[in-house]
Amino acid sequence: MGFPDRIERSISVARPPAKVWEAITTAEGLGTWFGHKATVDLRVGGLAQLAFEGGHSADLRIERLEPPHVFGYTWGISGLPAGDPRRTYVEFTLEPVAGGTRLTVVESGFAQLPGDLYSGAYGGNVQGWQSELGELVEYLDARA
Repeated sequence: MGFPDRIERSISVARPPAKVWEAITTAEGLGTWFGHKATVDLRVGGLAQLAFEGGHSADLRIERLEPPHVFGYTWGISGLPAGDPRRTYVEFTLEPVAGGTRLTVVESGFAQLPGDLYSGAYGGNVQGWQSELGELVEYLDARA
């Protein structure tokens, strides 16, 4: 039996899709709830760069962009050396629902990792998405 390859989380947000889209695709949004600071070149092939407290950073390559419904990017995997070509793919899907938006995030690509790196990367991101989605809701609530 192989390792699970993907993390999937869905939340309901009491904000319209346009507001959620803005929060997940702009430097101001990403740099507030997801990182400490961000830059975003919002186009397929564009880069988004996140800086986190403590000096950690992440480069995201935008792979899919269907405003205001789908935002997908690849990014490096925790535990791999800088320059390693292996990446996971993260996709946000926004669906209008009564009272707001259903946001689903799926991150896939963990099965490419050897066992010694898998548990840290997968487990860390499972916890990370739980925390980050909570921060996204707080960010959106603060701008209501």
